[in-house]
Amino acid sequence: MLLTLTNPVEQLEVIDDMERPGVAYHFSQQKRNILENVCNNETSSISNNLYAVALEFRLLRQQGYYGVSSGTFDGFLDYNGNFRSHLSSDIKGVLSLYEASFLSIEGEVVLDKTREFSSIHLKAFVKESCEDDEISLLVSHARELPLYWRVSRLETRWFIHVYERRLNMSPTLLKLAKLDFNILQATYQEDMKHVLRWWKRTGLGEKLSFVRDRMVENLMGTVGLAFQPQFRYFRRVVSKVFAMITRIDDMYDVHGSLEELKLFTEVVNRWDGNAMDELPDYMKICFLALNNFVNEVAFDFLKENGRNIIPHIKKVWVDLCKSDLVEATWYHNDYKPSFLEYLENAWISSSGPVVLFHAYFLLPSSTN
Repeated sequence: MLLTLTNPVEQLEVIDDMERPGVAYHFSQQKRNILENVCNNETSSISNNLYAVALEFRLLRQQGYYGVSSGTFDGFLDYNGNFRSHLSSDIKGVLSLYEASFLSIEGEVVLDKTREFSSIHLKAFVKESCEDDEISLLVSHARELPLYWRVSRLETRWFIHVYERRLNMSPTLLKLAKLDFNILQATYQEDMKHVLRWWKRTGLGEKLSFVRDRMVENLMGTVGLAFQPQFRYFRRVVSKVFAMITRIDDMYDVHGSLEELKLFTEVVNRWDGNAMDELPDYMKICFLALNNFVNEVAFDFLKENGRNIIPHIKKVWVDLCKSDLVEATWYHNDYKPSFLEYLENAWISSSGPVVLFHAYFLLPSSTN
């Protein structure tokens, strides 16, 4: 289908129809070739078509082509810099414009206008429309939450049902989407079994009754980051990272006394198993589980890549515990930090560096 189409608009539509039901990753090179060709060879069939221009902009930005300029929408503006009023009757184009506006970068004023213009007219369309056709469903869905903000695999299931009702849908694409969805669901179920067995072995859920026991949510978070089957190892390890982060966070936020938390932070900072005896029993289990997890990840990486990452991986966990202790100290002393003071600590306590560190080392090994 991709190779036989010659009309640029139809090519973009097929790519979008493959992206939303989640099968485009099977054809990444063909997709990239088409997008580069469309980007480098502008034609009047696209440049004068609001729907096509917005669709091209969104697809290119989604693939990391940030060189594509928001100036491509200038041709649809009037002398006052506003979108021409007659465009509001093209609901398909307005919807495409709305979805594209959420891929803006700082300083793109025209995309701010794009979102304002499209939001107003989509809202009016929903009020006036009582039909249950595809465009009405897509508009209501987009106004609830734009496509770019959605978790792709949750969007996949919804869109398959919508696409199935389309009059000119491709039976081949629909069959592939359903088959691929079910195969990946089975893959995620195997991932879930793996992380649940690990969680049970750690005993954290049983011994630390105050912590959040949410392994399903942890795994779904990793599916949102990397849903493709080849990233199985990444999903499994990062699910464990999420689990360890929330357990440590709960310990600092809701259970440990300030003196106990200072002691735990010191033990983690020294990373000394011998000093573990100074800790309360629930903290011993937490530290030992963290230590075993770090060694497990480092062992797998050393085995596959021949490099020792233990010093680096320990550092991000030490930094997390130290930043959590800062917030615990604020809480116990009833201290309210300034906004900037809070941000200086929160960029670490929010756990972003821990997750990104593991992602950096795990993705090259994701086929394991």
